[in-house]
Amino acid sequence: SGEAEVRGPLLFKDIDAPGLTGLEVYRTQGGYSALAETLGKKTPDECIEIVKASGLRGRGGAGFPAGLKWSFVPKHSPKPKYIVCNADESEPGTFKDRELMEKNPHLLVEGMILAGYAIGSHQGYIYLRGEFAYVQAIVDKAIAEARKAGLLGRNIGGSGFDFELYTHLGAGAYICGEETALLSSLEGYRGQPRLKPPFPAVEGLYACPTVVNNVETLMNVPHILKHGAAWYRQWGNEKSAGTKVFSVSGPVKRPGNYEVPLGTSMRVLIEDLCGG
Repeated sequence: SGEAEVRGPLLFKDIDAPGLTGLEVYRTQGGYSALAETLGKKTPDECIEIVKASGLRGRGGAGFPAGLKWSFVPKHSPKPKYIVCNADESEPGTFKDRELMEKNPHLLVEGMILAGYAIGSHQGYIYLRGEFAYVQAIVDKAIAEARKAGLLGRNIGGSGFDFELYTHLGAGAYICGEETALLSSLEGYRGQPRLKPPFPAVEGLYACPTVVNNVETLMNVPHILKHGAAWYRQWGNEKSAGTKVFSVSGPVKRPGNYEVPLGTSMRVLIEDLCGG
């Protein structure tokens, strides 16, 4: 539909579907099918290679290749591994992660489980900024639904893979959007950036191997693992594959979140989609 094209082709395609925050509606849209087709059927290394080949880059702003980041996690470390979602969205004028979590929390939950499987992590945390208490409630409800349905916890879907997921609310500190400050805050310390190296992939949360990814990055993962790298590359360009959600506010006719293929010009975004 024209409305879907205005909202976006991928993450925002069904975002306004009534009841999407619930497990049943999410499943009717194909939710958790990527999980069923991945756990026990693809190896963790295969998952990393698919995400690498897809060209997915970090959607938190740094643009670092997600699959490459995952591959830095040491395979044979005796320590537990952690996957952390950066949902501290606190830059002025950004509100895309908030809308994604408010309206489609199960996509984030599924993305977290798949990312955990790929890096060999059995525990994940979603770190939300302090002002997102109401968003935390929505995500917590989705986590509870997933756990009740056997999609979280021990031996997910009979695959032998265990994964637990928790949300954590910060105290509204802007610096906690920086990944190492976020990890310090998650541990209960003051959120202050750490010196690198060591990088979080080697020594992150509780000095264990950790991957920190943005909300939008993780929400792309189920789509990529379900449809494949070549399918994902139909959007974007050679160096930046896929779509990107842009938050547009200020003096435009239609402010809001717009998902467009990477490489789209500002003119198209501001004039054509936002009405100038």
